[in-house]
Amino acid sequence: MARAENREPVGPAARMAASLAKRMRMKKGMTQEQLGTEMGYTGAAISAMERMIQPVSDEMLAQLEQALSSGTGIFEELRELVRLEKLPEQFRGYAPIEQKAVALWLYANHVVHGLFQTEAYARALIAGSYPEPTPERAEELVIARMARKALFDRKPVCEIELILDESVLKRPIGSKEIMREQLEHLAECARRKNVNLQVLPMDAGLSGEYAGDRGDLNIVETPLHDHVTYLEIQSESLLITDRAKVSTHRQRYAKIRAQALDPRRSLGFIEELAGVRR
Repeated sequence: MARAENREPVGPAARMAASLAKRMRMKKGMTQEQLGTEMGYTGAAISAMERMIQPVSDEMLAQLEQALSSGTGIFEELRELVRLEKLPEQFRGYAPIEQKAVALWLYANHVVHGLFQTEAYARALIAGSYPEPTPERAEELVIARMARKALFDRKPVCEIELILDESVLKRPIGSKEIMREQLEHLAECARRKNVNLQVLPMDAGLSGEYAGDRGDLNIVETPLHDHVTYLEIQSESLLITDRAKVSTHRQRYAKIRAQALDPRRSLGFIEELAGVRR
């Protein structure tokens, strides 16, 4: 059983999904056992979901869509809302902004940016965090993080620029195999037409300047072509809309980019670390 301090409250979208599933099941004249059999669950699992003892999972919502929605897509829509509710509290306000972005300018100097993480890397990172999450909570966070990747293939396209500190690429997370897979994934991302990926070398400060000393930076261009900054540290977040402050962040980002390797050299550097033969 999950420790109380690790439990997440059941949000409005999860409550709505549970209530709607129960009503639609009863309208179809199905018992909990019958619905469970059709979906690949036990009747007890359906009962726990409807009573919100066990909040509805992403996988269960996908199965509810097939079993009950009759093509309405209602559980698929709820799936997105439930995913949002399961994100860390400090990230929930920023997540919709990220998914609607026209362009993103990102700098990461501790670990690989969440948008670019592989599932194995994300799982190792999340499971090893403090306070340690339950396995169930860790899996929820991994699923939510992977769902963010839909942005890469969204239409209209989002232009994404990422600068990674060299130390991020050399800091192994999980295992050597997980890290190699992560590096290969970064190389694949770098080849996308809507992605620009650069590496800020660890010797950048030898020139007398090191623009990345203030930490991670996320700058977003919104659909209305405004710019906002998102900062996160120690499970606290800050969304900045003040134009003067965001302008300073954009100028700082430009300095970081100027000190980074160009995209071609960056890709070659990542491929070399991954052991990719060209």
